[in-house]
Amino acid sequence: MRDRLDVVAAIVAKDLRVYARDRFYVLVTVLGLAFYIALFWVLPATATQVVRLGVHLPGGEALLEEGGGDSGTGFELVPFSSAQELESSIAQGDAAAGMDFPEEFLQQASTGQATSVRVLLGGETPEQLRPLLVGGVREIVATIGRQEPPVTLPEMEEIVVGPDRIGQQLSMRERFRPLLVFLVLVVEMIALASLVASEIAQRTVTAVLVSPARVSDLLAAKAALGTLLAFSQALLLAIATQTLNANPLLLIVVLLLGALLVTGFGLIAGSTGKDFIGIVFWSMLILIPLVVPALATLFPGAAAGWIRGLPTYPLVQTIVNTTAYGEGWAQAWPHLAMLAAWCVVAFGVGVFALGRRAERV
Repeated sequence: MRDRLDVVAAIVAKDLRVYARDRFYVLVTVLGLAFYIALFWVLPATATQVVRLGVHLPGGEALLEEGGGDSGTGFELVPFSSAQELESSIAQGDAAAGMDFPEEFLQQASTGQATSVRVLLGGETPEQLRPLLVGGVREIVATIGRQEPPVTLPEMEEIVVGPDRIGQQLSMRERFRPLLVFLVLVVEMIALASLVASEIAQRTVTAVLVSPARVSDLLAAKAALGTLLAFSQALLLAIATQTLNANPLLLIVVLLLGALLVTGFGLIAGSTGKDFIGIVFWSMLILIPLVVPALATLFPGAAAGWIRGLPTYPLVQTIVNTTAYGEGWAQAWPHLAMLAAWCVVAFGVGVFALGRRAERV
């Protein structure tokens, strides 16, 4: 066992020397890391936006047109033709909140009858919007009933569409955090793929296997190298951006799993690509779906079902939920389990593909 570990360590040391001599990837790694850190601290640390309020008021289109649009106060009133459209808009993050009036509301309000109103709140709706919505209902009732405020308010029911993030909307800095971590991991994935492909093309793999090293030693060394490079860079970024302040142990575990995940995909890309163009092609083919969950955090609203099935979704969600919302192990374990499962799949496919390629060289 000790002999095998010595062989693996020797291969890793050899690969590190090869990596250090590759000026392109060293330069990309250093400049990329510096750029990501600088970008993070330049981004706004607070969330500021024009809040869109949706209203479904059957028969009251003219009334809504008078108060619609952005009046410069930071709020925009948007009419909807149905309650379903209003709920869908809030769920997708297009509208922060909304008021859903029943079909008979105008008639009942004009005659002073008791009625009800549904107040719909998005998962990231600022808490300050609640009194604004109450005031909006008050004004509409007063206008219809030709009364001067204050008037008797109808019964209202609050419904939160999606996870309740009221008062916890994300700043651009928090939204970019998982994307920056992902980009760092991707650079190391491409670097590992390039190293593997070059060794196969130059038949360095054959020379290594002529020595006491076995195919299993070669696979273990490549896996260890990729994980080491990806994890170290992601950890440096996390330290520089104060990502570890929330829950250090949980985030370190998440970054380690993320490093294992991209290492598996790096082995796949490296074993299939025959030259630099091939590496770029396979890396981009893998990268495009993997980056979608990180890009989705830049926009408010719940992620679509197909996005939740992507390998990097649990990585992104755990980072966001831990750093922005203060969630811990109890809330993160489903995402950790899903991420670990994807690591096993990616690693298994990568090791199998590289092993088959090494045996044929």
